[in-house]
Amino acid sequence: MVQKPTEKEEEYFARMEFERKKKIEDEKHKNLAENEKESLKELHFMRCPKCGMELLEISYKSIKIDKCSECDGIWLDAGELETVSNLEKTGLDKLFSVFKK
Repeated sequence: MVQKPTEKEEEYFARMEFERKKKIEDEKHKNLAENEKESLKELHFMRCPKCGMELLEISYKSIKIDKCSECDGIWLDAGELETVSNLEKTGLDKLFSVFKK
């Protein structure tokens, strides 16, 4: 009989997998030439990761939220998800109302 991993085991393996992939990516980034890094950054800056169109930056309660001008995807920078998750329910509802069509 096959046993399912516990929640803690799943979390552990997910964390280990992330760390392994992160280490591989860090090595790739280390090996990139500096000017190649700069050109990639310039090429992708403020572009939607999903469709590649321009991102519009919207400020809401000191959170800078990026919204795609084409597919309406909403993107958060590092640390902003934690800030959003700390908003009270009314603040969160108001945030979502900003993006309603």
